[in-house]
Amino acid sequence: MKILHSKLLENKLIKISGSKSISNRLLILESLFSAIRITNLSNSQDTQLLKKALETETELIDIHHAGTAMRFLTSYYAIKEGKTTILTGSERMKQRPIKDLVKALQNLGADITYLENEGFPPLKIVGEKISVEKVNVPAHISSQFITSLLLIAGKLENGLEINLVGEITSRSYIEMTLEILNQFGIKNTFEGNTIKVDYYKDSSTENQQYEVESDWSSASYFYSFATIGRKTISLKSFYPKSTQGDSAIAKIYEKFFGLKTIFDSSQQLLTLEPIEDFSFPESINLDMNNCPDIAQTLCVTATALQIPFEISGLGTLKVKETDRLLALQNELIKIGAKTYITNSTIQSLEFVKPEPNISIKTYQDHRMAMSFAPYCLISEITIEDENVVEKSYPQFWEDIHKILE
Repeated sequence: MKILHSKLLENKLIKISGSKSISNRLLILESLFSAIRITNLSNSQDTQLLKKALETETELIDIHHAGTAMRFLTSYYAIKEGKTTILTGSERMKQRPIKDLVKALQNLGADITYLENEGFPPLKIVGEKISVEKVNVPAHISSQFITSLLLIAGKLENGLEINLVGEITSRSYIEMTLEILNQFGIKNTFEGNTIKVDYYKDSSTENQQYEVESDWSSASYFYSFATIGRKTISLKSFYPKSTQGDSAIAKIYEKFFGLKTIFDSSQQLLTLEPIEDFSFPESINLDMNNCPDIAQTLCVTATALQIPFEISGLGTLKVKETDRLLALQNELIKIGAKTYITNSTIQSLEFVKPEPNISIKTYQDHRMAMSFAPYCLISEITIEDENVVEKSYPQFWEDIHKILE
């Protein structure tokens, strides 16, 4: 898709679908406990794939590129007593490690075997009754592994105690899961590196209603548009006290890019408003361990404004839809940023003249497509394989055309 060099229109309103992260957690809880009614469910491909998987009775479940579904369903099917499930996905999914989650479940008593390569999908899962109540899990692994265990914990007759070994990564996503459990009535504590979740016996006769807040990860791209274009954009439906880790973007963009976030709680509306005469910093040095999914957006924004940056805490980006750090390095040079990467950091080395005909590869990664789109405010840009956005934000291209001229 070619996006012409554009200008940002003033004060446009965008309604973003429900959070993919919250929706996926709620779908698992709904299937386990049948006590909630979900509104404003995410329309992302990931969420729809998970919903379809939970509704099917077949033995073979193919979740394609949906990493969250792979992780959440691994634990979900592990406690479905007597049910055999083959859980598989795309070729990229078969390269994404799942060993630490499988090992934790096996230590709890789950019956899971690898069908191809050790430590990777596809998996054969035979549901078991789990009575072991304590497990050690490496703290630096994907927070989705930990969330996967937490979502089934309330269904275990002895509850579950998880001891996180080492330094915790993406803590905000774990806290979001625990808050959702609290709202659902599943008691839990998180003290030090130990999480405890109580067994939950549902005694309600009526379904609880849960309205899903709109997706902060999707909102991040409009923060980039508003920052580069220096125009106001309004987004709906968002809450001032969000459980989503990516809501950190509000403070990050105000501090480094002079973009205020103004909440109207009565309308669940947030307005992104550039601060007049803001002095941009000489450089950005930031640990994004708690919100790594918005790092790509920040790197493109900083490059567009030619602000040097050094971002750390990005170890989990190596095992996403693609190696996001390597992908960023490959594509940022096209818009003028030479970078240096390690296993968990990215640093700008110098800014150079952008390529004359910029064409961004997406590597089957939705966030690569959307994070680079705001650069159209600087120059014409082509986004290859633009349909990858369906994974998390199907109407993205339609929405950005509402704010551009």
